[in-house]
Amino acid sequence: IVTGGNSGIGYETVLELAKKNARVFMASRSEEKAKEAIEKIKKETGKDVEFLCLDLADLKQVKKAAEDFLSLKIPLDILVNNAGIQYVSPIETFPIGQWDDVLAINLSSAFHTTRLALPRMRANHWGRIINIASVHGLVASTNKSAYVAAKHGLVGLTKVTALETATTGVTCNAICPGWVLTPLVQQQVDAKATALNVSIADATKQLLSEKEPSMQFTTPEELGELAVFLCSPAGNNVRGVAWNMDGGWTAQ
Repeated sequence: IVTGGNSGIGYETVLELAKKNARVFMASRSEEKAKEAIEKIKKETGKDVEFLCLDLADLKQVKKAAEDFLSLKIPLDILVNNAGIQYVSPIETFPIGQWDDVLAINLSSAFHTTRLALPRMRANHWGRIINIASVHGLVASTNKSAYVAAKHGLVGLTKVTALETATTGVTCNAICPGWVLTPLVQQQVDAKATALNVSIADATKQLLSEKEPSMQFTTPEELGELAVFLCSPAGNNVRGVAWNMDGGWTAQ
């Protein structure tokens, strides 16, 4: 299962897993977008990806989706908690509703999917839980209080899960990208271009120069391939890691 799998990092993770012949369920609240993404993957790989309708902000839906999946009586080997949203504002003006939404989608949903998946993984003596965190799970930036808090929490949840499964065949790790040119980041580039009255190219350069020494985006494809590595036998004893792919961001 890959949450938020219809675009960006989630899409590429679904694609890479499908290439490895995994039976993948794309969890998304947008059936239309998911079906478009599934059709693209089918054309590229010849593999069928299945759709799991799921609004991760709604705990009742999460429980229902888990029940529906578990009723299929198939192994749940891999869970990728990728779904995420962003909202930017200074703390003193940060809307309470937006805070609650960011925490619900970026952190609480991963807790609920993990707690529901672990019994099946333990029973099968094998599993991989991969949390798509962020460089903001390791360091902070201004005006991103909810996102930074959620991603730091997700890294913490990853470590606790790894410790609680340390003697089992289940592993849990986090991937912490720096700037990735997803729709979420493109919005920030566009906003910067508008605010500074510069071109998209100049806004992109400024965004990268502020944080990322490599001056290049990490690609969703690279992140999907890292997720596949963590699912491989080579990842058997990689546990509780917050693996940053950030072009040197946190090395500074």
